[in-house]
Amino acid sequence: MVTTVTQKNTVTIPAEVGRKLGIKPGWKLDWQPVEGREEILVRVIPSRGELALRLLGASRKYSPDRDAVAELVAERTAEG
Repeated sequence: MVTTVTQKNTVTIPAEVGRKLGIKPGWKLDWQPVEGREEILVRVIPSRGELALRLLGASRKYSPDRDAVAELVAERTAEG
């Protein structure tokens, strides 16, 4: 997809790309030139709220009530 840079150096993200990547208002884009090439790498940075939602409950697997070593031994034993 091709877009045009305006006089104020703004670029519109094509709707299809925005939908595919789930880009929402307030998210940031990190623009990095690719060394030795005429290319730009653009990385999507979600809002802090979106990042928090993604991390919600992620630490449950590290609960102190679990014995991670015993689970790993059981997993390796089951693998044969």
